[in-house]
Amino acid sequence: MHQFKAVSTVLLCISAALAVAVALADVVTTCSGIVPVRERYDKISITDFGGVGDGRTLNTKAFRAAIYRIQHLRRRGGTLLYIPPGAYLTESFNLTSHMTLYLAKDAVIKATQDTWNWPLVDALPSYGRGREFPGGRYMSFILGDGVHDVIITGENGTIDGQGGIWWDMWRQKTLQYTRPHLIEFMHSKHIIISNVIFKNSPFWNIHPVYCNNVVIRYVTIVAPADSPNTDGIDPDSSSNVCIEDSHIATGDDLVAIKSGWDEYGIAYGRPSSDIIIRRVTGSSPFAGIAVGSETSGGVENVLAEHISLFDMGVGIHLKTDVGRGGFIRNITISDIYMENARKGIKIAGDVGDHPDNNFNPNAIPTVKDIMIKNVWGFKVQQPGLIKGIKNAPFTDICLSNINFYGSQGLKTTPWQCSDVKGSALKVSPWPCTELIGSNDTGLCSILF
Repeated sequence: MHQFKAVSTVLLCISAALAVAVALADVVTTCSGIVPVRERYDKISITDFGGVGDGRTLNTKAFRAAIYRIQHLRRRGGTLLYIPPGAYLTESFNLTSHMTLYLAKDAVIKATQDTWNWPLVDALPSYGRGREFPGGRYMSFILGDGVHDVIITGENGTIDGQGGIWWDMWRQKTLQYTRPHLIEFMHSKHIIISNVIFKNSPFWNIHPVYCNNVVIRYVTIVAPADSPNTDGIDPDSSSNVCIEDSHIATGDDLVAIKSGWDEYGIAYGRPSSDIIIRRVTGSSPFAGIAVGSETSGGVENVLAEHISLFDMGVGIHLKTDVGRGGFIRNITISDIYMENARKGIKIAGDVGDHPDNNFNPNAIPTVKDIMIKNVWGFKVQQPGLIKGIKNAPFTDICLSNINFYGSQGLKTTPWQCSDVKGSALKVSPWPCTELIGSNDTGLCSILF
């Protein structure tokens, strides 16, 4: 009897342990808790303000009136603006604090293609001019400037930038100012963007700049592969940013972390820091996970993990240039799968252009403490290129457990390295000699 009780006790302990293990396995690691989700008890519809979702009627007055009402009545807990099914054509508009923009299933907010009346705004101080042209820039389609507690969400409704007309102007060289982003938050905090489809942005899709505490989760971002400069998500001089569980397929970098451009970014001096990118899939002729090339304010404390990339130009791209200044440091990129890429990893100090001729050629960026591990790549034409800056080598570049395979029957280009110091462990094909046999000092020895 005692033996039976003992066995029963052991079995119960094992069952309890298994139950705990299963429960822990089901827990999904997330950074989204940095911004709590708020319930809005005050709810209004765009149709209450004359909105018509026929795809032809211009709804600018309806959007501006609804948001004016939210801003000035200031209901306790904020207000939800509901966009019912339909296609709502509108010019650009501003968001306000304590609001949720909620898109129902089959709801579409469409940007007008009347570019002549598109408003202009000042250049960002950390860029000194528009990113494409000197002077100002076109206002982003949906803008939040100096706001807080803002949510853009719904039932996977769509925000459509109808960017084709802008791309054509870019190709035809008829643009006079920098194209508008699809969504931009400036000087803002406590922002959530989730469960929305972003489509055909004129320029960058989601651009939080000078922001703090931003969560971007469960979004889909799409644009044709040949659409120019349609970056997916570009955190810029922002901190505490969480990007998770999203799919991005565009014509430029899927996620690119930035912090200002040459002497303007150096003077503004606001880094991008404490950024997590997790469970993102996508494709692009450019980079999957990128830092730069505008990094003059510095980029630090970045974690990117569990990323799946297909049909890529470069899987992982850290890029800067002489004249940028700033730093790229404490970057960890882990558990990456890529298939069909021209280059697996690129870390380079000769990428990017300059805003003007006033940049300081002695402003040399620092690139150090970079850990890339657990990477698998198939049909990769070149495993990697690491090109530091002469007399200012990139240091503590640590590669671990990386395996790249080329296409059957096609010759692959070997690793290329210069002006770099670091270590490699379990990397195939073997990287450059600069990264072999030196893992006894520095950050790499700690990580290995």
